Amino acid sequence: MSQEFVIQIAENGVWTVLLVAGPLLIIALVLGLLVSIFQATTQIQEQTLAFIPKIVGVLFALVIFGPWMLGQITNFTYQIYSNLHRFIG
Repeated sequence: MSQEFVIQIAENGVWTVLLVAGPLLIIALVLGLLVSIFQATTQIQEQTLAFIPKIVGVLFALVIFGPWMLGQITNFTYQIYSNLHRFIG
């Protein structure tokens, strides 16, 4: 197993993690920004106000993007298992 092969596997793993986690993180970021803008304009300084919209938004995004995310993780796992003979030899 060469260094290039290990780097390629690591790169594919990092890209898969970013691709799978990206939609949920973007939705949480946008909702957090909207809640903070709302808090700044209304001068409501309740710190727990940002958690409920983020939790609901991420759960909703998980329902929508869940099958796609599972497909990406399954595809990556299949690629790892199909190249298993290259890891050992």
